[in-house]
Order: sequence, then C-alpha cells, then structure tokens
Amino acid sequence: MPRFTVIVLDSCGVGALPDADRFGDEGASTLANTWKSCGGLEIPNLIKLGIGNIDGAGTDKTDQPLACFGKAAEKSQSKDTTNGHFEIAGLIMEQPCKVFGERFPDRIINELERRIGTKTLGNYPASGTEIIQVLGDEHVKTGYPIVYLSADSLMQIAMHEEVIPLERQYEICAIAREIMTGDDTVSRIICRPFLGGNGKYYRTENRRDYSIDPPGTTVLDILKENGRDVLAVGKISDIFNGRGITKSYHSKNNREGIEATIDFLKTDFNGLLFTNLVDFDMLYGHRRNPRGYGDALEYFDKRLPEIIETLREDDILLITADHGCDPTFKGTDHTREYIPILVYGKKLKQGYDLGIRQSFADIGATVAECFGLSIETGKSFYQEIIKG
Repeated sequence: MPRFTVIVLDSCGVGALPDADRFGDEGASTLANTWKSCGGLEIPNLIKLGIGNIDGAGTDKTDQPLACFGKAAEKSQSKDTTNGHFEIAGLIMEQPCKVFGERFPDRIINELERRIGTKTLGNYPASGTEIIQVLGDEHVKTGYPIVYLSADSLMQIAMHEEVIPLERQYEICAIAREIMTGDDTVSRIICRPFLGGNGKYYRTENRRDYSIDPPGTTVLDILKENGRDVLAVGKISDIFNGRGITKSYHSKNNREGIEATIDFLKTDFNGLLFTNLVDFDMLYGHRRNPRGYGDALEYFDKRLPEIIETLREDDILLITADHGCDPTFKGTDHTREYIPILVYGKKLKQGYDLGIRQSFADIGATVAECFGLSIETGKSFYQEIIKG
C-alpha cells in the first residue's frame, strides 16, 4: 500500500517567476543566491537526488539524479504561506486574501482593543525581530500587545510571555481572527511570543498561526473522506485550520519537524504525511541571513538519508517549497518564485525531468492519483514518474 510524504522546505524557491516584477521581486532566487553567497553548500544528498538539475536552482548538478526533478509556477497571485500550501494541496485561490499595506484601519484596531480590553502598540509594517526591540520596553511597561503588518496577508501580534501569559496571548489572537473576516480577511493571524528585557528581546518557539478554512476542496479533504490518513507536521495543521487532517504534531523547529516526520514514517499510516519545515523562512529568509539559511539546508541534507531509509517499497517522497524568501534580497518579505519538485521512491523513475509545471496544484493532483483519486485542479505527473 503506497504512502506519500510531502516535505515543504518553507520558502526555498528556485528562481523568480515571470511576473515577479509585479511584486518587486525581479532577480530573486532563494536557493541559487544562498548557494552563491555561501560559496557553495555541503548538500550532497539533495544534489544526488537532482536538486541542481532543476533549471535555475543554481547548485551543483549530478549526471545521474536519483529522483525525478522539476519546478512549478504559482497560479495564485500571491507569494504567501497560506496560498502556497493551499495550491500545493490543489486549491487555487482566485482572489488572494487582503493585504492592508501601511496600517490597519481604525475600525479594526478599535474593535480589537474593545474586544481584548486594552490598547495596542505599533500598527505599521515592520520586521518582527526589530519591532520588539523598538516597542518591547513600552509593551512591558503598559501590557499593550504589539500589532504589526508585512507585505503579506497577515496580522502579527507580539507579546512578552512574562507580561501576557501564553494562553491569554492565544486568546487575543483568536479574537483577532474573528475580527479579520469578510472583506477584511487576512490569510493568517500570527501570535509572536517573545522574552527578554531592557531593549534586548528575542522570540520564543511558542508561535501559533490562526488561518482560515480553505475556501474549497483540497486533496487533504479528499483523502480523509476516502478513509486515508492525513498526518500533519509543523504548521500544516494551522495553515489548513485543522481541516482534512487526521493527526498532527506541532513541531517548533526544523529538528523537531524532521524527527516527527521520521517517527511517523516508522508507523503503519495509510495516506499522506505533510510536513512543513519553518526555520528556513522564519529564522533566516525574513531576517536576510544567507549563512543561516545555508546552515539549515546543510542540516536538512544531513538528516535526509534517515528519512529515505524509513521509506517502504511503495512509498513516495516529494520535496518542495511554498514560495521564496531570498535571504540576499532587499527588504524582509517573501519573494515570488518557482518552487522545486524532487520526487523519489523505489518504484519511481530516476533522472526524469518534469520540466516546468504550470501550477503548484500539480503536486496535489499527483498525490490524489497515487491513491486512485482525483481533484479538479492541477495536472498529475504520477503516470510520468512510475516505472513502466
């Protein structure tokens, strides 16, 4: 019985999309620019699979790739986590969630303050690690949550764990989620807990995301409805608001996510294992730290053989991303890029070039066909990759 594992290297894009200039991202290329900035990377296992054989990846190539390889363009007019994952799962967002730009309107902030019973600070676009340095002391003194924006469809709320207990932080963000609906719907509310003092603050790993229900059917729904397991690791359950998922593990970092993935692969599940490894994006992409990004790729590469060793005869492993976040690029936001596709399995072809897929949804369609099912979007490449 086949099992399908999808691992999302969060933000590991492989080159700017043709319309990247519309997003201010022309020239972005997360993997290639990280490789170049670091003077190369020690990622022999990804190279053996064929990551460097993907057009635009920018790493060393191999003459005999062990995996099928290619890349996919995003149909949704966005470059954020929610839209990226929804499209991977076969749901193309025709109308992306709202981006507010420079500030949230007074009506939203006033309603949030009324509902939580306190004023707020901020309400401007900022790097999450920087705004807590700027407003952290005032937050500690007043107890007012720090609200800030980015170029993505988000409301982020930062609070000190010793000022506002975690459970209350989560309640505040749940209230914000209730407010940000209808015409004001953003893809996620992100709770950003932090610690420290006297102008020196740091984020903790107690982040929590509050997403929206997918506004349509995903391959997760279809698998669950047909009696298959859908196991979620990392922030996958948050992104899909728990829908279509049968079991989840909310890992806090790449190490935990990789270990949870291996642990799940050692069990007798029957369906999809969907993992997001968030450190690439959260710790290094947004903070424009190419060396840190490179180190995270090297760490994943070292653990990759452990993942492959747990695969059974019929298993399929697919490694991809959800958008770009070039750590060498201007600003601090995501970048509009192709995502890589590496597909490996003992019963799959080796070295097959999948080319450029027209939608991330081709991944969801492939997962569905693997289990004898189908979704309305995407073009499956399952028949292309299985051995004849």
